[in-house]
Amino acid sequence: MDRPLDQANAEDYDALMLPGGVLNPDRLRQDRRAVEFAQQFLESGRPVAAICHGPQLLIETGLIEGRKMTSYPSLRTDLENAGAMWVDEEVVVDNGLVTSRTPKDLEAFNGK
Repeated sequence: MDRPLDQANAEDYDALMLPGGVLNPDRLRQDRRAVEFAQQFLESGRPVAAICHGPQLLIETGLIEGRKMTSYPSLRTDLENAGAMWVDEEVVVDNGLVTSRTPKDLEAFNGK
């Protein structure tokens, strides 16, 4: 079901997909509601998938320390500074968190 973020309840969804791009994740990470929405998914253990720059929002949750992740290469330092273990792999799965690097990796990402 599609709803504006201010009307969405994380409990109503089975998974969260964070697309990439440069501007979208940057805007989302500045929106307290978006950060709290993502936090609810990570805290509940429900699946979260993020590709390219999508993990920027996850950094803001404060809940990625110790998680194995990948992303667009320019986010490596940001993820490591947030406590994540960054790896250069097409897709990484860590306890329900699925991350991928770039659109080239979409087939592997979608398969997970």
